[in-house]
Amino acid sequence: MFEIAERGSTVRRELLGGATTFMAMSYILFVQPAVLSMAGMDSGGVFMATCISSALACILMGVLANYPIALAPGMGENFFFALTLAPAMAAWGLGTGWEMALAMTVVVGLVFLALSLVGFRSKVMNAIPDALKSGIAAGIGLFIAVIGFSYGNLAVAFPNGLVTFPGLTGNPIGVLTLIGLAVTMTLMAFRVRGAILLGILGTTVVGLVWGQVAWCGVPVSWPTGLAKTAGGYLHGMQGLFSALLSEHAVEVITFMFILLFMDLFDTVGTLVGVAGRSGLMVRGELPGAEKALSADAAGTVMGGCLGTSTVTSYIESITGVESGARTGLAAVTAGVLMGLAIFCQPLAGMVGGGIPVEQAVVVGGDVHTMTAVKYPLIAPALIVVGALMIRTIRQIDWDDATEYIPAFLTMIAMPLAYSIAAGIAIGFVSYAFGKLVTGRTKQCPVLVYVFAALFILRYAIHN
Repeated sequence: MFEIAERGSTVRRELLGGATTFMAMSYILFVQPAVLSMAGMDSGGVFMATCISSALACILMGVLANYPIALAPGMGENFFFALTLAPAMAAWGLGTGWEMALAMTVVVGLVFLALSLVGFRSKVMNAIPDALKSGIAAGIGLFIAVIGFSYGNLAVAFPNGLVTFPGLTGNPIGVLTLIGLAVTMTLMAFRVRGAILLGILGTTVVGLVWGQVAWCGVPVSWPTGLAKTAGGYLHGMQGLFSALLSEHAVEVITFMFILLFMDLFDTVGTLVGVAGRSGLMVRGELPGAEKALSADAAGTVMGGCLGTSTVTSYIESITGVESGARTGLAAVTAGVLMGLAIFCQPLAGMVGGGIPVEQAVVVGGDVHTMTAVKYPLIAPALIVVGALMIRTIRQIDWDDATEYIPAFLTMIAMPLAYSIAAGIAIGFVSYAFGKLVTGRTKQCPVLVYVFAALFILRYAIHN
């Protein structure tokens, strides 16, 4: 079934490769509930939805496409969901924000599935200039890293817009974050498999010994909470379609495009990277790519139905390939482990639950004390993931101002505006403008002009 012998592998290598991939990517089980809870979602339900949708998507990828590629909710898409989609839709007053965001996730997943089945995905993907692809990936990395600094109490934003480093004196959360960052960096420097996950667990141990983290008790239990998120998209569909027929139609279309683009970019990049590393490319092409893309899209639909953000292929699958995995059995193995992780809900709640911190904030010359929730156990992972994503800037043409300036504006706008959508918008508009003003209109795809116009219209109508 998996052609293990034909691809020069063994069952043992496939099982080991799948377990290695699971170790490398399972940090998302701790991060995802913490991120989506910012949108008002139940963390237990998000955890269960993440485990189940990831498990099903991995198994589908292994059986349908026979590739050693695992899937889970994507980093970047989850923050876009929690910090852009859900708040924006809640502000429209047409329904619960996170339910409408889940509805959009399901719709985009179905569109992606249709594009995959008809083979149209390459045309959409190729319509996005490489400079913007690199700038968007790097910008999301910076955005995630900034959130990591905030989660780890290494940066505090004041109402006047000033961001300061609070120092380490009387800041155990900041110290714990730096310890976790040092541990993770050391593990990655020595190329230890599962370094990010081990960094999270190591930081947790330090926090427990130090007394900054309370032990969850029995780390394994029967999972609960899925009923609080599963089916939420059904309640959000009415509000989403109402928004499409209102003055928010432009925003809905641009948000859907951003979700589709992010999923396409992540998936195609991962497929090419993992397949190239495992020797599965044939004359520069990936056999059965549409099956892999269909499995990816189906994962997004399942995730949205159960209650989590976009499910996509994980580049961490390369760690499994380096362990010898060459077939879909590795993906199935990772999927089974993802499914079994559903019983570790108390442990996930302890790691991603957050720690209340009292902070002094100056407002109008007066000092006020406020309580903020920090996440020092997952903050180092976010900072490291940000560092991994920013590596794409080396692919930018730094000799052409119409290429590197839009890419730079894209990546710098995301953390400054605290919005992935804002970064993508300024990137598209500036790229189209650069090509227009220099007379190189044919170098800019029509799709970029169209969405540049939509972004201008969107910000002209709504702030």
